[in-house]
Amino acid sequence: MSYFLTRVLSMLDQGGDTVLFHHEGRATTYGEAADTLRRIHSGLSTKTGIVAIDSPNRPEVVLAQVAAQLRGLEVLLVAASASKPAREAALQQTGASLLDLDELTTGQPSTPDTLPDRATAIFPTGGTTGAPKLIRHTGIYDGMAHIFAPDGAQTVLITAPLTHMTGNAAALGALLGGNKVVLRTSFDAEELLRDIETHRVTSLSLTPPRLAKLLDSPALASTDVSSLKSLSLGAAPLPPMRLSQALDTFGPIVGQGYGLTEAPMIAGISAEELTEDHRLGSVGRIVPGMEARAENGEILVRGLSMMDGYHGEPPIADRWLPTGDLGHFDDEGYLYLHDRIADVIITGDHGTKVASTAIEHTLLTHHAVKAAAVFAVPGQNGEGELVHAVVVTHAKTTETELRHHVREELGGDHFVPSTVGFTDELPLTPVGKVDKRKLAEPFWSGHSRHIA
Repeated sequence: MSYFLTRVLSMLDQGGDTVLFHHEGRATTYGEAADTLRRIHSGLSTKTGIVAIDSPNRPEVVLAQVAAQLRGLEVLLVAASASKPAREAALQQTGASLLDLDELTTGQPSTPDTLPDRATAIFPTGGTTGAPKLIRHTGIYDGMAHIFAPDGAQTVLITAPLTHMTGNAAALGALLGGNKVVLRTSFDAEELLRDIETHRVTSLSLTPPRLAKLLDSPALASTDVSSLKSLSLGAAPLPPMRLSQALDTFGPIVGQGYGLTEAPMIAGISAEELTEDHRLGSVGRIVPGMEARAENGEILVRGLSMMDGYHGEPPIADRWLPTGDLGHFDDEGYLYLHDRIADVIITGDHGTKVASTAIEHTLLTHHAVKAAAVFAVPGQNGEGELVHAVVVTHAKTTETELRHHVREELGGDHFVPSTVGFTDELPLTPVGKVDKRKLAEPFWSGHSRHIA
């Protein structure tokens, strides 16, 4: 019997009139959430195998996930940042049936007679090779049930999608702790600051691009953020300058984490450890229960937070997982990341992994493009990564037209090149591949690392 599911049901039933979710001006109590979960559970009575949830943030996302897991169903959480082809591929690979959350809440409540042994969720990767890998997690949920003890004193603000590991774990962790969730569907720095002050938010996780918007907001100076006790940063490389600024602004509550969807928690660093300036560029030490080593410059990991494996493939067990990240450890065990092996760009507010090859292939479907190279360039002041494309054309077109073409084909602004350059010929390596490093080098000149 799943300890995670046992704990979730217990917390929902005990919570009563305590507020669980604040979302778009509406409060949902633990008791109301329990009723909704049982209605969804009833509506899932005919489902088998794998079901999929593809939805913007709303309380029903996590409630439907748990209701399905109570039925012994596996749940595919379709990433909010996934491209249209990646969404279709994930559904096709799993054979999952897509849930209608509104329809599922209309039935009569039902209570599970017995609980399954485990809760399984499947998270697609960002598709760094163009097609998503499907990551299966089961053990992580029972692990969360042991980590998040009943508390009831915290208010957690969630801006990350609930279908991403970060947002999903934050919401379920808050539920397991008997805490309150302020759930945002979209990100706006001024509205987020207003939520922190109004709801006395104690815990917040942000990606570096969103942290930058928060720090640069004119509203920050006049907002009471004294309720914050924890500000966690992750999902993309964090410029040391911004980390230092965050520490100055919010005080010694700022920490940074490093993980993958395959292994959500690999390393972390606390505010106390960041008193040494040289550590501002580190993602921290390896967390208990995990192991990491560098092999030919690449970071390999294994341990307790690891996935079960990729869907349709053998379990990973205690094998080492290559992260695709290049880095080194200092004498004190702090990990520093320098670059990535894979041809992938981490961009957008969610720190989304975008396959450059997927964008190249899409550009090549435009009638005027005969060759394309896509790579990361640093954003303004070296903050974050932007998608840049260089194309060779044989018919007239414009940057605006090509950007529109990518948006229409892939969906989501994070796939759209911020800039497009035109050239007569792409440089090649000695083995005949497009030399993206040569194309990118002028943009990264003067930067200490080739990730931002």
